Amino acid sequence: MTRLRLAQDEQADALLAADPLALLLGMLLDQQIPMEKAFKGPEVLRSRLDGPFTAEAIAGHPDLAAVFAQPPAVHRFPGSMAGRVQELCRVLVATYGGSAAAVWEGVEPATEVLRRLKELPGFGDQKARIFLALLGKQLGVQPEGWREAAGSYGDEGSFRSVADVVDGESLLKVRAFKQEMKAKAKAR
Repeated sequence: MTRLRLAQDEQADALLAADPLALLLGMLLDQQIPMEKAFKGPEVLRSRLDGPFTAEAIAGHPDLAAVFAQPPAVHRFPGSMAGRVQELCRVLVATYGGSAAAVWEGVEPATEVLRRLKELPGFGDQKARIFLALLGKQLGVQPEGWREAAGSYGDEGSFRSVADVVDGESLLKVRAFKQEMKAKAKAR
């Protein structure tokens, strides 16, 4: 079984490795909060739901915002992120039969996987490329041309994004890279 270290929490990382929906939701939540909190979010959500942790159940939840807002909140912006999560789950149900993995499993070439990811609510070009790199680097999902389609996020030996986090040390390297990029952008 694949071992992930994105949440830096054993139980949350086990869910991410076992459940493609959790991994996709973690990536969606990864904005304006620390990466570890974002990727721990699906486990927190799973533990709070009364029913199953499925795209169908989340898409149809009557008050997901309240679930997100329970202390500690799943995200810094619980209401808007709960809405985005539901919107993503609705698309998964309508387009992929509720299966997050159907977005990428058995899909060739990588440009088609990238196109599908970019069509998901909350996934712009950068987030889609990072997720494609995560699939290729850590989960063995490597459709033809995946490194090229992922852009610099697919570079071997890089420490640019969540796709490169495999332990505490690599997390620090990714953080340092992001801080360097922010400093360069600010200096412009």
